[in-house]
Amino acid sequence: MISELQFQKELIGIIENGIREDIGPGDYSSLACIPFSARGKAKLLVKDTGIIAGVAFAKMIFQNVDSDLKVEIFINDGAEVHHGDVVFHVSGSSQSILKAERLVLNSMQRMSAIATKTNNFVKLLEGTNTKILDTRKTTPGFRAAEKWAVKIGGGENHRFALYDMIMLKDNHNDFAGGITNAITKTKAYLAENKLDLKIIVEARNLEEIKEILQNEEVYRILIDNFNFEDTREAVRLIGSKCLTESSGNINEKTIREYAECGVNYISSGALTHSVYNMDLSLKAI
Repeated sequence: MISELQFQKELIGIIENGIREDIGPGDYSSLACIPFSARGKAKLLVKDTGIIAGVAFAKMIFQNVDSDLKVEIFINDGAEVHHGDVVFHVSGSSQSILKAERLVLNSMQRMSAIATKTNNFVKLLEGTNTKILDTRKTTPGFRAAEKWAVKIGGGENHRFALYDMIMLKDNHNDFAGGITNAITKTKAYLAENKLDLKIIVEARNLEEIKEILQNEEVYRILIDNFNFEDTREAVRLIGSKCLTESSGNINEKTIREYAECGVNYISSGALTHSVYNMDLSLKAI
């Protein structure tokens, strides 16, 4: 995974780009009718039920817009919230609060939806040894916040991007002339370039599982789009040689049975690409 410093840089980049996109040359609505000297206070109001996420990120946004804004937090990231809950108060320049409002709401609504869905999956896995992972199926330009939301919801992050882990999927293997060729070339490339990256290899069937197992230094095998019976057999074949990950059209109805097949991880793009934003609003008080 990427370093904490790089992760923070990604978050700052999201904030700076969001402000650029939304404010541009100026928030003319506020400039037109709110005096520069006006002071105000607003509350983050929950109008839904789920796991709140993005509270700390909202504070970062407010501070980036105006370092003099004060945020008083009542409910922290990861807590269950209900309709009518007040998560925080923000006070200071009225113009600054209004500048930050939409970016805060857009971010928190999506992050809370992701945290809520992730938490639902985590609960379905209780009592097993399987952990839920996100994927790179994220909103362009908003990945760091979405992966943060997955962790807030109790899940774990897969690789952040193409540069922090090797993942040889079907197209890589086919373009490289087969699984063994892809793994052999990858290990040589890593050694030549002095890169210390873990290698995950995708398998489409049990024969590919057997071929992968003939190679050394594979960290995890991605058991992709297998049925339950073949997943159990794949786990048996792999044993303790490397970690296992199930993926491919796994949902709330099937995730438990895949976990009971004995895999270490289940990855789901749905955590980030198929959510409905939590209903939140920022109201003046």
